[in-house]
Amino acid sequence: MFPDDIHILARQVIETAAAKGLTVATAESCTGGLVAAALTAIAGSSAVVERGFVTYSNAAKIELLGVPVELIETHGAVSEPVARAMADGAIMRSTARVSVSVTGVAGPGGGSPDKPVGLVHFGACGPAGSIHVEHRFGDIGREAVRLAAVRIALGLLLDRIGA
Repeated sequence: MFPDDIHILARQVIETAAAKGLTVATAESCTGGLVAAALTAIAGSSAVVERGFVTYSNAAKIELLGVPVELIETHGAVSEPVARAMADGAIMRSTARVSVSVTGVAGPGGGSPDKPVGLVHFGACGPAGSIHVEHRFGDIGREAVRLAAVRIALGLLLDRIGA
């Protein structure tokens, strides 16, 4: 279902988190649940994946993750503050100890000069602390942006787990 490199990363997340007794939550917008899908494609993932939030709309980010309306109004959904708030919300609204969030513009439309197609913001929380990462993948196609974002998100989970 996923390319081999994503499958390998997902397996590393599951195995490392399980070995450390940590659970994971995802908060996804432009990836639409692909990070959670990659994780749950791995046998034994039920011991690690606590839940996944697919918060594609701004209302879902606010209602499910507790992202403050003011952050979205001031910075837009595709921004560092919102990515951080999504990752924090995934921790606060679950029993997971590690989270990753993804919010971006996958394309082909929807971009602007300030927020072009291919711009993706990530947030992650865990025992190793909190982090924000921004990637500008470019207008490489919707599927390519989404898969690239899954790779980054899985890598961030490994990093926050302390692998």
